[in-house]
This record gives sequence, C-alpha cells and structure tokens, in this order.
Amino acid sequence: MKEPDNPSDEAVRLQTLRSLNVLDTPPEERFDRVTRVAKRLFGVPIALVSLVDHNRQWFKSCIGLDTRETPRGISFCGHAILGDDLFVVPDTMVDARFADNPLVSSDPHIRFYAGFPLRARDGSKLGTLCIIDREARDFRKEDREALRDLALMVEGELEAEQVATLDDLTGILNRRGFVILAQHSLSVCLRHSLPANLVFLDLDKFKVINDTFGHAEGDRALQFVAEQIRLAHRESDIVARLGGDEFVMLLINATREQTEESMTRLRQSIRRHDEEVPRGYSIGFSHGIVEFESGKHSTIEDLLAEADSVMYATKRAKN
Repeated sequence: MKEPDNPSDEAVRLQTLRSLNVLDTPPEERFDRVTRVAKRLFGVPIALVSLVDHNRQWFKSCIGLDTRETPRGISFCGHAILGDDLFVVPDTMVDARFADNPLVSSDPHIRFYAGFPLRARDGSKLGTLCIIDREARDFRKEDREALRDLALMVEGELEAEQVATLDDLTGILNRRGFVILAQHSLSVCLRHSLPANLVFLDLDKFKVINDTFGHAEGDRALQFVAEQIRLAHRESDIVARLGGDEFVMLLINATREQTEESMTRLRQSIRRHDEEVPRGYSIGFSHGIVEFESGKHSTIEDLLAEADSVMYATKRAKN
C-alpha cells in the first residue's frame, strides 16, 4: 500500500480548509442532496463529500457508509487531491497502491473509486466528491464529465459556506440556494440528455390566512406546506421557498407525467391533513409546470420566469 503524499501547499491548504468552519459540523441537506444524486446517477452504493484534514479524511456528506472519517494514510482522497483532474481507480485489486489497503481488504471493500478534487477560491484542494463501488468498473468520458459537474456544485456550496442558502422559516432552500444548485443540475441534465421539469407553486388566498388568523398562523401554514412538498418529492429533487408564499421544485430525470403525479400527491396529502387536523381554513395552491428545453432555457432564471407565467395563468383561470 502506498500512503498519499502531502500537496506542496499543505500549510495553506489546511488553513483554507479550517477557515471554512465546516469540519465536524452536522450533515447538511445541500451537500447530502448532491451525494444522493451522484449515488443514483452512477448506480454506486457509496458517495461522499470528503474533506482531507491533517491526519484524517472527514466526510461532510456520507451516503452508504456508516463512519464519518478514516485515517488520511489509507485514504483514496488523499491521492486524489494531489492532481488537478479526476482521479480514477477502475480496479483496486490490480493497483499496487491500493490492493492491500484495509479499505479494500475489509469493510467497505472498495473495488472502484472515482474522486474529483474540490477547490477553494485560492486554488487549494480541500477534498473530493467521490463515488465508490464494490465491483470493478469502467468510467466513460460522459461519466467523468458528470462527476465533474456535481463536484462543481459542492465547490459552490463550500464557497458559499458563510452565505445562507436556506430559508430560515421552512428549512428548505431559499432562492439563492435554489439557483446555485438548480443551475448546476441543469448542466448535468444537458450533458446527459436527461429530462427535467420545473414547478412554480403559489398558495391560494394566503393573505386571507394572515389577515384572519394572524401572521404566526401564516408562518405555520408555510412550514406545513414546505414539509408536504418535501414528502411528495424524491430526495434527489430540488425544492425551495422563493419568498412569501411562492415555492419551486426542480425534478431531475423526471417526465412531465411523473411531475404531475408528484403534484397530485402533494394536493392529496394537504387535503387529507386538512380533513384530519381542522384549522379553520383550507390550504390550496396553483402551479405551473415547464419542461426544460436546452434551446429555449439557457439559465434556471429562464425556466423560473416561464413557470411563473404559467402558474399565474392557472391562478387567474380559477377566479
């Protein structure tokens, strides 16, 4: 087994890493969402956001693995941060650097590894977004490009560590967080010819709830709707509160029919809860769905604008 060397800028790299105040922090949805997408996209059992500390690698996001850290000396990510591009080990059993590595010979029995270095603004490589399989496999050009795109999402989140990307009231993404993650997700969809649908949702007569029952009750209604939106969608979907009573959802690798089904589940769930827990008012919503077309929508803002128009046309038709 070969232990990884230290990068030439190790002191600066560690200083940059620690300045983010991200080590030993709890899991966060904005990172877990990316690793869930990676796990699903590549069909692997394990996907990680690994940060390489002085003598350990620590996992900010850890999907498919129970431990939160391992020694740096046996880490694959320690090797990955030594290069500028994707680091791939197609079959650890025939690679002298890793064949007798304890992470290969025992749990989690790594047979395949691919990791893309995560860079800070100053160029320091902080760790990797990596995927792991227990079987040897090839990694095609399009796979490499997709993992690189996902790694850029993580880099964006690390860069924005000091800037809030979550909505304080509901705990889901705010507009800024949604735009960051959704724009990168569209890049993945474009690169792999995957379908995507955006839903713009606005609550009906929400002002009446505030005026009649008070703003505290209005806040509770928004929190309830956000939770129901989460439950009605897949973990890999991106959901956010744009502000006020407006919500948005980006469904990646989903058809128009599947998107409509998610909205039907959401409406049924809200209606069922209204019947079981009477509050003196009912919650309704109007929504617009727009399918992503690369020639028509160059940015996530283009999709948002069109879906907003479709939603308001629906809302006007109700009145």
